[in-house]
Amino acid sequence: MVGAHLHVHSAFSFLSGASTPPQLVKEAARLGIGTLALTDTFRLSGIPSFLEAARDMGIKAIVGAEVSVENLGNLVLLVPGTSSYGDLTRLLTESLLSSPRRHPMVRWETLERYGHQLIALTGDRWGILPRLWLSGRRTEIPEVMSRLKKIFGVHNLFIELTVNYLPGDRLLFQFLNEVAQSQTLRVVATSAAHYARKQDFGLFDLMTCIRTGQRIEETSPERYLNAENYLKPWAEMKNALRSWPNAIRNTEELAERLQTPDILHQPHYPRFPDVPAAMSAPRYLAHLVQQGAKLRYGARAPEIQQRIRHELAIIEDMGFTDYFLVVWDVARFARSQGIRFAGRGSAADSVVAYCLYITDVDAYERQLLFERFMSRERQETPDIDIDFDALRRDEVADYVRHKYGVDRVAQVATYQTFRARSAVREIGKALAFPSSELDALAKSLPERSIDDMVEHWEEIPELRQYPDSERLKLMLNWARQIIGLPRHVGTHLGGLVLSRDSLDQVSPREWSEKGVQIIQFDKRDIELVGLLKLDLLSLRTFTAVNIAVNALAKTDATFSYDTLPHYDAETFQRLDRGEAIGVFQLESPAQRSLAQRLHPDRWEDIVASLALIRPGPIKGNMVDPFIARRQGKEPVTYLHPDLEPILSKTYGVVLFQEQVIAIASALAGFTPGEADALRRIMTHGRSHVAMEELGVQFRKKAVGRGVESHVAEAVFQQIVGYASYGFNEAHAAAFAETAYRTAYLLEHHPREYFLGLLNAEPLGYYPIDVLLVEARRRGIEIRPMDINRSEVDVTMEEPQALRIGLRFLRHLGAQVANALVVQRPLGGWEHPSQIAERIQIGRDQLQALVQVGAFDSITRDRDSLLRDLSGNNRLGLTSHHSGHQWTFTEQVAWDYKTCGFGQRQQGMAPWRLQLDQEGYLPIQDVKNVPVGQVARTVGHLIRPHRPPTRSGQLVVFFSLLDETGVLEARLSTAGYQKYGHLLFGRVYPILAVSGRIEPQGMDIRSIRSWVPQKGLN
Repeated sequence: MVGAHLHVHSAFSFLSGASTPPQLVKEAARLGIGTLALTDTFRLSGIPSFLEAARDMGIKAIVGAEVSVENLGNLVLLVPGTSSYGDLTRLLTESLLSSPRRHPMVRWETLERYGHQLIALTGDRWGILPRLWLSGRRTEIPEVMSRLKKIFGVHNLFIELTVNYLPGDRLLFQFLNEVAQSQTLRVVATSAAHYARKQDFGLFDLMTCIRTGQRIEETSPERYLNAENYLKPWAEMKNALRSWPNAIRNTEELAERLQTPDILHQPHYPRFPDVPAAMSAPRYLAHLVQQGAKLRYGARAPEIQQRIRHELAIIEDMGFTDYFLVVWDVARFARSQGIRFAGRGSAADSVVAYCLYITDVDAYERQLLFERFMSRERQETPDIDIDFDALRRDEVADYVRHKYGVDRVAQVATYQTFRARSAVREIGKALAFPSSELDALAKSLPERSIDDMVEHWEEIPELRQYPDSERLKLMLNWARQIIGLPRHVGTHLGGLVLSRDSLDQVSPREWSEKGVQIIQFDKRDIELVGLLKLDLLSLRTFTAVNIAVNALAKTDATFSYDTLPHYDAETFQRLDRGEAIGVFQLESPAQRSLAQRLHPDRWEDIVASLALIRPGPIKGNMVDPFIARRQGKEPVTYLHPDLEPILSKTYGVVLFQEQVIAIASALAGFTPGEADALRRIMTHGRSHVAMEELGVQFRKKAVGRGVESHVAEAVFQQIVGYASYGFNEAHAAAFAETAYRTAYLLEHHPREYFLGLLNAEPLGYYPIDVLLVEARRRGIEIRPMDINRSEVDVTMEEPQALRIGLRFLRHLGAQVANALVVQRPLGGWEHPSQIAERIQIGRDQLQALVQVGAFDSITRDRDSLLRDLSGNNRLGLTSHHSGHQWTFTEQVAWDYKTCGFGQRQQGMAPWRLQLDQEGYLPIQDVKNVPVGQVARTVGHLIRPHRPPTRSGQLVVFFSLLDETGVLEARLSTAGYQKYGHLLFGRVYPILAVSGRIEPQGMDIRSIRSWVPQKGLN
């Protein structure tokens, strides 16, 4: 391999690169290029995957970045080896944290501080030298070169000749060569690549249009003139620079000098700072675990010592003792501050985590295997997920930053990649699609691959409705190429990284859009570079629970949410009836339908339910056998007696991942770690050869332990069939705690619980409309927004009512809502103009308060108030009404327009007379129609979706809402072909449906749009 490309951008330059790092490496290997640098703009995000790909392809990988120096132009900075990697990361961090977020810049003093050990290239036509020359600022060149030479020295500063075949290149190269000779510097050759292959230029040009906000037919200096910014064969580079052969020679010599920095798999795990002086970290962790064991297990503590010693030994051997202490400390802090939290995920397979009060799942009692969480055979960092009250999660993150240092703690980055809908929106703008058409199209796109959409166009009703199909197909063909490429950087919802030393030794830090510091690596890459992630996630359900519990405490000081018994007959009866809207994880139509078939009456039924309603079990036909065995309609059998203690709680069905591990250990003698490795291969690999090898190994070991050959084969086939579908039991058990407790609140304290749900919005499966219907069904009066009675949030009123809060008015904003409450006069607000005189409020906001009826308790003549406001010169309000009294239908209409939901009465109540005349039943009456008969109803469309089905056929599920309740509906493949265009891409359409009544809802036969005679048409 010969040649080197030392100035290369990937897609991590965000819309200024059209190839991923692995794609660039693959193309370099095809061309026989021996050395490749990755130099994304102010970013090292692509480096981990770049280093991995280059190692696999036998290419020397060089780390670098392109930066902008003040207002002069760009420099390409390269890392010559491991020792200078930190200089680049610190330079980038300082520049990114001190510059405007969207316009980073390196200051001279920063370059002087960190540049001495780096290699610098002067860049392409956007580079520091060409820009000065081309912009007529040649007199500044001597001073700039003097400063650069002082920083980098003559051995580390190179002048770049870029082979892009642009007009004027020859004159530019002559000038650059003259500068190099006069400054005793060397020239090097690059192609300033922004994509791997020449044919990728079209995609790159489209991305440039997206970046600059241009249409594809417009010209701009930002757009490149030709398709030459790709990885060229080295022979072509030599030929293009035959008049400057020293550029080729110098490039090859520089490539020999540069080395790949050794930055992968170097642990930077944090140390826990509060270990007592007389103890080591492992000893302190063991001490804390023993303290917790006495509290958790009491007299039973001695019998779990072997399990505790086993877990602690693995934790210490793998180097994660301090990490567990850090997580324990975080949990302790949250508990001390009254912040509700719960550990979940595979961490709940750990008795140590249970004794440290990180999780509340007793892994010993449930016989959960620690190796599903951690094992010596699986050299991966542990993943401990903790859900916190969404309103207080940031307090916990601030505690961690304060304790460990802002330079050692940052949030994990996420890279928002182009997906079908975002690609259609962005590409459509560049192709001059009307914005309204784009929005509707993006919302209506089915969850199918772009390839599938293009190839099966005529079978997709959402797409058939667009008349200009050829133009749309062109857009989808572009989308096919751009999907998966990173669009911009985001922030992981809860992932924090902690490092032993400054993070700047590992990754640059930058500001997120929300003003917190993030590193430039995502959750996959942080493990590659040796960082540990702490997942501090937010759960709005905990916010709802806290609001409800705090409200209950005012009337019942004895109520304790955290110590509710695991059996309450009324709670299980509610779940059995499928009346679980608002219950954590159990409110979806699929879960409520399952409950009506499963008839849950014990704790383990909830755990199983959370594992059953997943794509895997549904596709794997696990649901029906489980229900039949649970209800005694099908015998529970075991292929071998040793399987009974493992599978008895799931009636012989392999439902949980931990069961796969236990079976491999019990029958074939695998160690738990080996068994987990087996599970992982079954789950992710599943190639025919790999499965055959696993089968041979499993059968040989099982037979060696006395298991008959045909039994060993049957057991292996059983776990192969279910391994990829199995769910983590520890995770299901952790979620079951919150699921059951929220069901208890819904059953016994509905007003307080709906208060919490509404104030924690958005959360859960259903929109506010559905929650309000359910609240009314439970006898709770919903009182509308009132300028003098409403607080910022929803509040409770007597005797059994909830009052909508001011913040639920769209576009009012928390600040204005709070001002309306805080500055409310003792006697209350009397007129909108009074508000305008006292607080800063916009014209649309004040007008919306009138339109939503917030002043109805003062006067019901909304038009009169709007006319009064129209004379207010400061606000410039105008009335759009003629002075008539608003009908109830109009009031409901304005509820939807200003709040997005109906405060006074939801669903179809305003048009019930019209619906009765047309023969449409209320949804509550539809539910009483006998199974097998046909019924007709009208309602608001809620959440149409196309989940995976056991048959593999495309079936649409959706809900319909009216003032009496929610109806679950199913539309067959044929029905989707006929009516699919009515379901997707529309905002709250009202649909009239007819269908056959089934035990779990309605099997739809026909759909049409329904338009009321008055109101929301």
